[in-house]
Amino acid sequence: MIKKILVSQPKPASDKSPYYDIAKELGVDLVFRPFFKVEGLSAKEFRQQKINLLDYTAVVFTSRHAIDNYFKLAQEMRITIPETMKYFCVIETIALYIQKYVQYRKRKVFFGDSGKIDSLIPQMVKHKDEKYLIPQSSVHNDAINDLLTSNKLKHKECVMYRTVSNDLTEEEKKSFDYDMLVFFSPTGVRALKDNMPDFVQGDIKIAAFGPATAKEVIDQGLRLDLEAPSKEYPSMTGALRAFLEKNNK
Repeated sequence: MIKKILVSQPKPASDKSPYYDIAKELGVDLVFRPFFKVEGLSAKEFRQQKINLLDYTAVVFTSRHAIDNYFKLAQEMRITIPETMKYFCVIETIALYIQKYVQYRKRKVFFGDSGKIDSLIPQMVKHKDEKYLIPQSSVHNDAINDLLTSNKLKHKECVMYRTVSNDLTEEEKKSFDYDMLVFFSPTGVRALKDNMPDFVQGDIKIAAFGPATAKEVIDQGLRLDLEAPSKEYPSMTGALRAFLEKNNK
């Protein structure tokens, strides 16, 4: 029986979060505790990359962090993003998050259906004349760059944010009594092992969002019990609800 779940993300800002519905309706205790914090680059740091946001006609967003820091930097640098800017997001939930900064209907927003950059490529190829900017974390691989290059898409990657350790306290390590852990990035998975080198999974279930996170769980010698997104469950909350309903019968 899964009763206590650690979600390695900040606590939702809204009381209407699906996580709270899961907790209430399925009788589980959700603890929101990120293992790392995301810090945006300052305008001064970003300028060192010699990138002008207005040189690009489209932006590719792979996470909410990318959206937050793109618009934060634009504001810091007093740049007005034009109405004609196109946004390409790896999944609908990220696309909808853009509403925090712009009026969704007035913009051209495209999204994939798998949470992977691959599902965006057909739409991007249809707009092959665009100049794509890809905001990234300071820690990333060349997968997106290689994929866009192979499809002859004009693009530029840039770093807009970095991850900073948010270690567990000694008290948190002693009282680590979760039935399930939910991860959203490879960094979070590595941070668990860094904080608790002697961690033994046992009956603890592990969920991962995104293929890179899932791969890191396995690479760390852990058992992966739930992976999202999928065609059936594009969000972690949807996948988690279904998993709990099945396992907590």
